Order: sequence, then structure tokens, then C-alpha cells
Amino acid sequence: MNITKAISAEFNLREDYAQNIINLLDEGCTVPFISRYRKEAHGSQDDQTIRNFADRLNYLRNFQKRQEEVIKLITEQEKMTPEIMAAIEKANTLTELDDIYRPFRPKRKTRATVAVAKGLQPLADLICAQTENKTLEELAAPFVDEEKGVCDVDEALQGANDIIAEMISDNAELRKVLREFLFNTATIETTLKEKTNEKSHIYETYALFKETVKTLPSHRILAINRGEKDDCLKVSVVANTEKMLEKIAQFLQHNIKVVGGKYDEFFAAVVADSYDRLIFPSLERELRNNLTETASEQAIKMFEVNLKPLLMQPPLKDKTILGLDPAYKTGCKIAVIDPNGNVLDTTVIYPTPPHNKIAEANKIIGDLIEKDKVDAISIGNGTASKESEIFVANLLKNTPRKVQYAVVNEAGASVYSASKLGAEEFPDYDVALRSAVSIARRLQDPLAELIKIDVKSIGVGQYQHDMPQKRLTEVLDGVVENCVNSVGVDLNTASYKLLERVSGLNAGIAKNIVEYRKENGKFESRGELKKVKKLGDKAFEQCAGFLRIPNGVSVLDNTAVHPESYAAVCGLLKMFGLKESDILEEKLLLLPKLIAERGENKVAEELGIGVPTLTDIVAELLKPGRDIRDDLPKPELRSDVMSMEDLKEGMILKGTVRNVIDFGAFVDIGVHQDGLVHISQICDRYIKHPSEELTVGQAVEVQVLSVDLAKKRISLTMKIKKED
Repeated sequence: MNITKAISAEFNLREDYAQNIINLLDEGCTVPFISRYRKEAHGSQDDQTIRNFADRLNYLRNFQKRQEEVIKLITEQEKMTPEIMAAIEKANTLTELDDIYRPFRPKRKTRATVAVAKGLQPLADLICAQTENKTLEELAAPFVDEEKGVCDVDEALQGANDIIAEMISDNAELRKVLREFLFNTATIETTLKEKTNEKSHIYETYALFKETVKTLPSHRILAINRGEKDDCLKVSVVANTEKMLEKIAQFLQHNIKVVGGKYDEFFAAVVADSYDRLIFPSLERELRNNLTETASEQAIKMFEVNLKPLLMQPPLKDKTILGLDPAYKTGCKIAVIDPNGNVLDTTVIYPTPPHNKIAEANKIIGDLIEKDKVDAISIGNGTASKESEIFVANLLKNTPRKVQYAVVNEAGASVYSASKLGAEEFPDYDVALRSAVSIARRLQDPLAELIKIDVKSIGVGQYQHDMPQKRLTEVLDGVVENCVNSVGVDLNTASYKLLERVSGLNAGIAKNIVEYRKENGKFESRGELKKVKKLGDKAFEQCAGFLRIPNGVSVLDNTAVHPESYAAVCGLLKMFGLKESDILEEKLLLLPKLIAERGENKVAEELGIGVPTLTDIVAELLKPGRDIRDDLPKPELRSDVMSMEDLKEGMILKGTVRNVIDFGAFVDIGVHQDGLVHISQICDRYIKHPSEELTVGQAVEVQVLSVDLAKKRISLTMKIKKED
């Protein structure tokens, strides 16, 4: 296989672009670096395309390796034929390769291998050939041998049956035909087990459930799998057995010609045995595994889609924030952080049941608001969140200073507070106070705080704990890497946990950077990075463009312009009579016009760079130090509160999308319980998936369809009907 040719066709890329990406990946370049700083090499593909390219490249290389292994293994058995070699070369998937190798795979003890050991292979061959003018009993008689364990004709024929049944089951072409037919026609059926199980009520939907495999959506597959794992559901794949047997018979007649002769009754029994004992159980397992794999990949994709907008929520810059971690008996933990995330004050208040010390809590929080000049309050959405929100809303009505609040998703805060990193950052605080700090920082800079937590604990997506954890971690780490590097990282303030996500860096080098800062003070230039222990030339090349130094020696160090392009920037400025000190001046706004007049291609050629790099340089020079998150909608801040009891059918409210799943989206409308917008209620046009219209963190307008106080369910619609 020519991998470059194959992958360039799949991604609709020029072959030289595909080869360039392969070479860059093999050199150890990261996806963010390739995407941002090697655009000329691949035609300006985005980071997601390159990441998908890298995944596919890995699959094709594994496939090619397996292809070579299969050829070697069959050749060593001296069973390779031109037909088998052609089938191997024609195969496109690992499943097809495994089907081809199946007859040659060393088998554990089976009924067929036992029969072969008894010397019955020649009998099976004679029966299949149908060239002898003899009855089955006459064919089998010479093979009766008590010493070999064949006591009579019936045992000899049973052994031949076992050999032929396995041969039929191992036929790669037949398996492909049956696999496709099973997928297109089979159904999944579930029943609720009668035995008492405390989780049984969760799966009442699947008590008597039936749906065709072909139309079964991913979230149902995962729900059924979990029900089976919880020992609540009995799951069956139901096939059209009659049609499957017909297909086997037709295949054998046309391809192996073992049906349609004198031993039809024998072969009918062999086919039935092969199907019942070998083919169907094998294809059923394979089908279930494939369904699970596909559903898992879809769920992982959904997690990926949800995670990016969550991480990319705009920060609440230049604000002092009070974080409140709600609780009942143990009290609400409070932490106030300054605009740089440093902790100013911590305390505990008891405004919630059973204490209800509201007056005391009002005094404490009121004093902190005045003392620390608090601008916003961040409330975690966990236990006692509603009571805490009511307390804060009432407090702010009587507070002279203008303060607003937001309820933030606190998923994973407890994981962080109990982690080694949490203990390193705040060794003198207990875990609850660390959670309060984390909750405050989630409003101040979501990306910098959320990357400290195992992304699987952040609370977006569905069935994340049922996913293949290695694959899930791999995909989500890619999302985090893309987000961190697209935003950029302040070299002088970032935690080592944030720095280790920067292209080209790892935990060890990140810690060395932080240690260097402690010993030598702030970095004055990107070039100073080369003095950091274990940060070599390759790591510098990969990371430098993604690190920012505000107020450094060069203004370019606070942009996404890579140091390798600094000479080109100097040449560009000189070309039009400008200098570096003009970058922050109004006269630089003329640069795009000057370049257009001279000719973009000509300017790029004179500077020795490509047009994509020139375009990126100009964009950075016009907005040095920009944060791409600033262009996104700001966090929704409130000053009053509603309860679920206040909701009425037809009410129109503003909300924030908290999670997007296969069948809809959960929206926070400020009543502690998120409402569900079913996929059918998102828009008037047909959509295959809610992610076509919605993203996590998106501000939306919704209308209340129904409220079930007993079950704490809120049904919402985005297809709003306003009264005339």
C-alpha cells in the first residue's frame, strides 16, 4: 500500500502536502505547531484536520504492519496462493485481514482440530468433492479406527461434519456477506431481568425493547450495554435465521460447490451446525463489539465537541471574584481572588440549613465585598447551590457596591482539591477551601483552571466512564492541547499544569520553567527559554510561538508570531518605512493596504515566507496580545434568582447550554435544575444531531413546555411561540 497516496485521496489533499504532514509528524512536530507554523507545507489545513490525518496515518501504518504479518505467517505455513495474496492486497480493513487469516490461525482445541488429529480430513475432502459414486457410509467405513478414537461410521461422519462446519465458518468471503446481511436486517431485543436489582428502575424503558441494528442510535447502544453490565437487562441479537441459512447454502453452491449433489441432506445438517455453533455466535459478538465501538467513538466525539466550547469560555478579566462552594452542615466555603488569581481571603459561612445563620453570613460577605472590592461572585452548582444562590441574590439587593453573580459548573472541583496539584498550590488549605478557589477561578479563567482537572471529570458528554479510556484520554488531550495553544499562555504567570499542555513541552520541562522563574524572576524574552534546563532547540521550536510575554523586551514576544519569523517582521516593517515601536501605533493600521498595493505574493516572496505566514504575521501585528476568547459571548451574570416552582408553561427565558448529547441539550435557566431541549424542539428544520445547532456555553432563548416538580424534570423548546 502506498500510504501517502491512499491518505491524500481520503483527505482530498495534494500528495506533496500529505507527504509533508507525514514528514513533520515523523520529525516529532506537534499538531498545533504544524497547523499554525507550517501552513505552506500543507495548504493551511486546520488543527482538527491534521489531528484526524495523524489518527488515520497511525491506523494505516498498523494495517500495513498487520498485512505484512499475515503474509509472513501464511507463507511460513507454505499455504500462500496467488488468490490469497490478491485477497490480502485487496483488503481495506483489519476485520477483512483477520477474516482472510482466520483459517490459518493456530487454533486452540476445537471439535474440528480433534477430528483432523483422528485422520478424518481426507474424509471431509472426499465428501466435499462428491466425486466418488458411494454412499456416505461407504466413504466413511475406511476411516473407522478404534486406535485413533473413531469407533464407528457415525463417529467418522460426525468428525467430517465438524471439519466442514469449521471450514464454512472460516470462509472470509462468506463471513463478509453474512456480516453485511446481519447488520442490515438483525434487531436488538432486550428484556428486564426478573431478579431484584436496585438499578432496575433505571432501565424500565428497555423492559420490552426491540429495534433494528441499522437504526439503533449510539446513546441507546451505550444505555443497553450499561443495563447488561448492571445485570438488569438480557440482550439478544435476533437474526432472520432462515435467510442466513439460505445465504450460506447459495454461497456454498456457487463458490465451493458442496451443495447440489448427492449429499444435500448431510450438507444441510452441516450448514445448520456451522451456523448455530460457530457462525452466528461469532458474528453476534462481532456485531455487538462493532456497535459498541461505533457508539463509543460517537460518544467520544460528542465529548470532544462539548469540551472545546467549555474550555474556550471567555475569561472574566480584571475582576476580583468571590468563590462560594455551597454546603449544608459543614458550611459554605469562601475564597476571594484578585484579578491575577491570587487568594486574598478565605472563610466559612453558614447561611444554609441546618444552621441558617443568614445575618452573620450577610455581615461576613458584605465586609469582604467592601474590603477586597469584589466585582462578581461565582457559586458552585452542587449540593445546597439553590439555597446559596437565594442567599447571594438577597444579599446583593442591599449591597452598595455593584456586584453580580454566576452559577458555574463545579464538576471536578473536588477532584482537583484532593489532588496532588491542589495540595502543591495550597498546602495550608483544606480540600473544601481549595474547591472554593477553583470555583472562583473557573469564572475568572475557565481554561487555565479546567486543565488542572482530569477532563473526564468535567461533566460534559455522556457515558464517559463506559468509553475505552485510552482512546477517550487521547482525544480529549488533543482538544485541550488545541485550546491551550490557540489561546496562548503567559510564560510568566502560567502554572506548570498549564505550561505542560503547550506544544513541545512536558511536565518535567514545565516544572523547570516554573523553577527558573522562581530563581531568576520574570522572563524578559522568548530567547531566555533556551536557558531552561532540558529545553532544547526542538522543544523551543515547538513551544516558543505559543508562549506570551506581556511587557517584555520585544512586543513580538506577546504575539503568536514565531521567533523564526522575527527577521521577516523586521524586513516587512522596513519595507514600508516602519519600525517595531510602531506596532502599537495607529500608523500600523495602514499595513494591509500597503501590502495590497505592492502585491501580497510579491511581498511574501521578497521576505522569503509564504502568503499564509505573511497573513498571520499582519493579523498579529494589528492586535498584539489579543485573546481569541474575547470575541465570544461573555459569561451570563445575574443579580436575582428563580426557583423551579416559579416556572409556568409558556414562560420565555434566557439560558446557557450546559451539555449537548445525542438526543438534545441540557440548558441552565437559573433554577438549579437544568431543562432538556429535545432534538425535535431545537429548530424547525431537520437536524441529525443537536451539535449542528448548539454548543456548550452558548446563550439561548427557550420556552417552558412542561414542569414536573416530583421528578424534577423541565421540558423546554427553542421553537418559541409568542402570544399575539
